[in-house]
Amino acid sequence: MADFGEIYAENFSGVYKYVLALCRNEDIAEEVTQETFFKAMQHIDKFNGSCKLYVWLCQIAKNTYFSLSKKRKRMALEIDGDFPYTTWDLERDYLDKDAARQLHVLIHNLNEPYKEVFTLRVFGELPFMQIGELFRKTDSWARLIFYRSKKQLQEAMR
Repeated sequence: MADFGEIYAENFSGVYKYVLALCRNEDIAEEVTQETFFKAMQHIDKFNGSCKLYVWLCQIAKNTYFSLSKKRKRMALEIDGDFPYTTWDLERDYLDKDAARQLHVLIHNLNEPYKEVFTLRVFGELPFMQIGELFRKTDSWARLIFYRSKKQLQEAMR
């Protein structure tokens, strides 16, 4: 196994882009990516090599992001009572134009894996090969899912 500093240097950018594709917020992506590498460093002995190290790191990142999201939603509900939006949701809604907001709603309503593949490709700018690896599928599978999700969004926008 390589030095953890090397692992960090080689994978930080890719993991950061992956998280940014999930959350579309640079501050949150930075926080989640740092937490991901902290967790990976603590549990590197549990990496068994059944997948690529990058895929393992992205799985940690995904779980970390979803845990953080749930925690923030709970905190926002406790603070805001019946107000259903977090501060981040309000900022994004305010800054987006109507068409962009409609597209985000449509993306959010896509079923998995269409939603995640589309998000990783468009917002995360990941190549199909990496997307396929994340799902333990082929790059052809990722291309097909991306194509189908794009078609679904085009039809919904009409």
